[in-house]
Amino acid sequence: MRIIAGSARSLPLKTISGTDTRPTTDRIKETLFNMLSPYLLDCRFLDLFAGSGQIGLEAVSRGARNAVFVENNKKAALCIEENIKFTKFTENCTLLVRDAVTAIHQMEGKEPFDVVFLDPPYGKGLEAEALRALADCSLLLEGSVIVLETSLDTDLSYAKRWGYQITKEKTYKNNQHIFMKFAKETV
Repeated sequence: MRIIAGSARSLPLKTISGTDTRPTTDRIKETLFNMLSPYLLDCRFLDLFAGSGQIGLEAVSRGARNAVFVENNKKAALCIEENIKFTKFTENCTLLVRDAVTAIHQMEGKEPFDVVFLDPPYGKGLEAEALRALADCSLLLEGSVIVLETSLDTDLSYAKRWGYQITKEKTYKNNQHIFMKFAKETV
C-alpha cells in the first residue's frame, strides 16, 4: 500500500494486520481519485472510518488543504498516526480516535468539509448513522461531495430524504463507491 500521486507519491504506508480494516487496492484508489480530482485542490477532507488513513493521506498528497481522520480502532489509529508522521503531513492532518457519530457531534460548529469519504464496516448500518449525523449538523456545505465505500447490497433508499443526491455509482467486483452531493433542502 502506498501513496499513488502528488507530493508524497510512492511513499509506502503501513496498515494493521488482520481483518479489522480493508485497505483499498491501488487500482480502485486510482479510479476513486480520478473521479474526485475536480474537488480536491485546497479542499477540507473528512476520512470517516479511516482504517490506515490512506484515503485522506492520498487526498492531502493530491492537494487537499487538510484532512481529518476519524478511527475508533486504537491499533488502526496508531497506524494512521505513524502514516501521517511518515508522509510529513502533520501540519495538514488531524486524527480523532473515537466513533464516527461522536466525532461528528464534537466537530459541530467547526469549519465544514468539502469532501467526505466513509468506509465503514459492511453490514452494520454504520453508514446510515454517520450520514444522518452529518445531515443534521453544520459540517457539510451545500454541494459537499460524499463518497461511501460499501458492499454491493447496501440500501441507500433513505439518502434523498436526508438531503443526499446520488450522482454516480462505481461498482467493483466486491464493493462499490457511491458518490453523493449534499443539499440542505430535503424532499
